[in-house]
Amino acid sequence: MITPKLLLLTLSLILGCISASSSSSIPTASIQGRLRLPDPAASLNSTRITLNDGSFTTYIQPNGDFIFHRVPPGVHLLDVQSREHHFSQVKIQLLEDAMDSPKCIEYVYPGAPKQAIPHPLELTAHASYEYYEKRQGFSIFSIFKNPMILMMLFTGGMLFFMPKMMEDMDPEQKEMMQKQMEFQQDPSKMLTSMLKGLTGAGDDDEGDYVPMERKPSSKAGGKTVRRGKRD
Repeated sequence: MITPKLLLLTLSLILGCISASSSSSIPTASIQGRLRLPDPAASLNSTRITLNDGSFTTYIQPNGDFIFHRVPPGVHLLDVQSREHHFSQVKIQLLEDAMDSPKCIEYVYPGAPKQAIPHPLELTAHASYEYYEKRQGFSIFSIFKNPMILMMLFTGGMLFFMPKMMEDMDPEQKEMMQKQMEFQQDPSKMLTSMLKGLTGAGDDDEGDYVPMERKPSSKAGGKTVRRGKRD
């Protein structure tokens, strides 16, 4: 009689044989390379490198070397997860017929023109990340970027050049300029002059104005007087 424990042991052995045979039938390869900096004297910190957004993960050695083991055939995307330097993305194609010679295509940034590179990979940093901006020192030219300073300079220039401009003017122009300045100092005069200009009433009209005599109305009991024509 077959016991349940014996049945489970048999099934586990069968499944293990099937998985081992399937894994042995799929070929795998190793992807390796090295990270470099533009300055050979500079050293790289421990940097994480991923394949296919984290499906495979590894870290570089102190000399910058890295390696991925047991990578199956297909198209894989290699990313360098560095916080200090910018490295290219690499698209790697592994074919079952040529696992020892992967095809590698480099992208400096997403959307950039592709470039074929050999394997093992040699990736050099293109730039360094700057997280902080240097504090700017005091500059005399920064004062002139202030709008209030520009307005004060313009007003001072007008006050300095206006008297010189008035010296070259005709007497009539000087008089008109003085009137305008008086109007600006006294807004009430400016408003009265504007109202007179709108209504058409001036000082000359007041001198020619003659009040008319009121004639008594017949309703009020007054007498109407008829005047004859003079010869």
